[in-house]
Amino acid sequence: MTDSIMFHEGNRELQDKFQSRRISDRLEEKLTRTTFTPADMTFIESIPYFFLATADASGRPDCSYKGGLPGFVRVTGPSELAFPDYDGNGMFKSLGNILVNPKVGLLFIAMHGKPQRLRVNGEATVSDSDLLLRETIGAQLIVRVAARAIFPKLSTLHPDHAGGRTFDLFPAARLRCA
Repeated sequence: MTDSIMFHEGNRELQDKFQSRRISDRLEEKLTRTTFTPADMTFIESIPYFFLATADASGRPDCSYKGGLPGFVRVTGPSELAFPDYDGNGMFKSLGNILVNPKVGLLFIAMHGKPQRLRVNGEATVSDSDLLLRETIGAQLIVRVAARAIFPKLSTLHPDHAGGRTFDLFPAARLRCA
């Protein structure tokens, strides 16, 4: 068993095999947190989309794009955020998964300009009576996420897709540089 909020035994097995446990522990210690910073809030509330990872009760995964106008995701507390569900394709893959397995992962990512990424792992609830529904035009449900782990990705490890700059750790980039 591990006392980490980021890593489980499977992560640890591979970290040990590839000798990355020390750096993983250091990254968790220095960067992982359980409350949002003012910079996190500004970033989250400024972007028009994020990716939501869920799994059903049997562990079958799903990853969905969630989008809206900047500000559609709100940081509503020190460790909580909320976002609306708009009428999409009607399959309710993500939200249906949350009803049977509340564990979620969110990836907020800025692909253009200054690269930035933020991961939020936690537990979600879905409500059709949340007070935010009154303030959110077109929403049919509100999802709230209680963050368990908030982890920013270092911009130095983020490729510039728009600028065509490669990431030095990609194998093809290493081959071209050799």
